[in-house]
Amino acid sequence: MRMVLLGAPGSGKGTQADLLKDKYRCAHISTGDIFRRNLSEKTELGVKAGEFMNRGELVPDELVIGMVKDRLREPDASAGFLMDGFPRTIPQAEAFGAMLDELKTPLDAVVLLDIDEEILVKRLTNRRTCRACGKIWNLLSIKAENKTVCPECAGELYQRDDDAEAVIRNRLKVYHDQTSPLVSWYAKIGKLYTIEASSSPDETMAKIQAALG
Repeated sequence: MRMVLLGAPGSGKGTQADLLKDKYRCAHISTGDIFRRNLSEKTELGVKAGEFMNRGELVPDELVIGMVKDRLREPDASAGFLMDGFPRTIPQAEAFGAMLDELKTPLDAVVLLDIDEEILVKRLTNRRTCRACGKIWNLLSIKAENKTVCPECAGELYQRDDDAEAVIRNRLKVYHDQTSPLVSWYAKIGKLYTIEASSSPDETMAKIQAALG
C-alpha cells in the first residue's frame, strides 16, 4: 500500500498511520521525523534546511522533496508507505508524483480525514504534554480525577503554546488555505477517499479499510 494521509491538525493522521502501518505492513513516513533526523545527523540536506529554519523562513520545496526522496529509497519503504504531512501544496504533489514515477512506485490512494472544525478545536485545546516523559494526553480521555499529572509517570501536564485556541484557529486557517486546492487536485485525478473521522481511531480505521476495499 502506498498512501498519503491528508487532514487538519488534530484529525488523527499520526494515529491512523500507526494503526494502518501494522495492517498493511508498510512504513509510516512523517515529514516531521524526516526533518528531525536530517537535522540531528547533520546531513547535507539537513544542514541546508537548518539554515532556513534558523532564519525563521520556510524550507524550500526542493529541500523537502529531496529529504522525502531519500527516505523513500530506504529498505522499509520498499513494501509501501503512509505519507503523513506531505505533500502540503500542489507544487509538492506534482513533484511527489514525478518522484514516484521515477522510483516506479505509483500512489494507491489519498485519504482525507474529514472532521468538523469545532471538534478539532475542542480536541486540541484539551491536549496536554507531560514535562517529565514528554507523552501527549487529552483531558477528554483521562479517566483519573486529577488531570494535572501524567497518568503514566505522574509528571506535570501542561498546555503547549501552540495548543492555545487562537493559535489553533490560525493553524486551521493556514491548513485550509494550503490544502483545499490539493484536495481538489487529488480528487480530479481519482485518487481521493474522504473519510469522516470524528469517531474512535478504530472505527475510523475500519472506515478507511472499507473505502479502500
